[in-house]
Amino acid sequence: MNFAKQCVAILGISLSSAKQRIGPVLTIIIGVTCAVGVLVSMLAMGTGARRQMMGDVRSDRVLISSTGAKDTLSSIPRDEATAVRDLPGIRKDAAGEPIVVFESLVPMQGRRRVTGNKLYFPLIGTTSSIIQYQPEMHFTAGRMFHRGLQELIASNSCARQFTGMEIGDRRPLHGSDWTIVGHFDPGKDQQCFVYGDVDIIMSTFHSSTYSRVSAMLQSPADYDAFAKAIKANPSLHLEVEHERESRERSSKQINSVLNFVSYFVGTIMAIGATLGTVNSLYALVDSRRREIATLRAIGFGSAAVVVSILCESVLLALPGALLGCLLAWVFFNGLAVSPFGFNFQLDITASLALLGLVWTLGMGLLGGILPALRAARVPVTTAMRAAN
Repeated sequence: MNFAKQCVAILGISLSSAKQRIGPVLTIIIGVTCAVGVLVSMLAMGTGARRQMMGDVRSDRVLISSTGAKDTLSSIPRDEATAVRDLPGIRKDAAGEPIVVFESLVPMQGRRRVTGNKLYFPLIGTTSSIIQYQPEMHFTAGRMFHRGLQELIASNSCARQFTGMEIGDRRPLHGSDWTIVGHFDPGKDQQCFVYGDVDIIMSTFHSSTYSRVSAMLQSPADYDAFAKAIKANPSLHLEVEHERESRERSSKQINSVLNFVSYFVGTIMAIGATLGTVNSLYALVDSRRREIATLRAIGFGSAAVVVSILCESVLLALPGALLGCLLAWVFFNGLAVSPFGFNFQLDITASLALLGLVWTLGMGLLGGILPALRAARVPVTTAMRAAN
């Protein structure tokens, strides 16, 4: 009998007797289910955050920052920001005004409704053209803030999470009270944003520079002409990039943190599941010493024993992987979470399920190697004597 047939024969005998060893088998399945379910659920935070951040990206929107400040907060002087409005390729609104948005970001503190904890989120001074720049944004209650007044509009996420965000509420900011006049849905990006008039906010916080400038182009094809115009103007110390590029970079920064936490916790769970697999397989091997000894006595090789036990380990772990992915999808897919102040929904994808299966393959192989080697190294005479 060749090597492959020996492996299949040993594996068939092992699996056929699994019902008589239900305890160790269930230990393996349950351990792998927990490990894979936790890993997939936690990694779903990263995929969910990225899906939300990239959901409303448009190819005709660009972000302008000060030179070398793509990964830090920009500081764009007013005269340079104003000059952007005259550059070629920018779309104009119904009134003939360029759709350019000036923004100034300052931290704002709120108190969570459920826990009462204080948490910072962005207060963004912006221009009224934000509505044309973000057509996916729409009001669900109230109205837009009026230019020149101390009025704020809050995203629905802010209104749900924090106290003092109801329409008509007054919030103290830098020694004066600001009134919440509207709630809005920003689109797929369900982060907590609060908007106010950029000129009033900059005056209140004694700022003379913008944090960011955004523009909507007539078409994606106008990007090159717009970028060349910025480079050709020696008075502009600015850089431009597609909205997608900026969102991709931001999502990578968030995902790196979320994935580190996910893999750290997942690895701990996997180590526990692997150790459980090792102990269970040791028990399975010890209970089959007579079978293994008999098979080796009639000509089955040690290598076939090793391979068959490794295959058995992987096959016993696979139901746990499938069950873990299924439970993660049933209980956590679409669940809203707020780690590190970011708000998004978990997204269990096919790629994460595939990663869970690969993770299981590794756990199965690592958990089966030692019991397999132990079974293969026991001399036939010793095994037969121990079985009697």
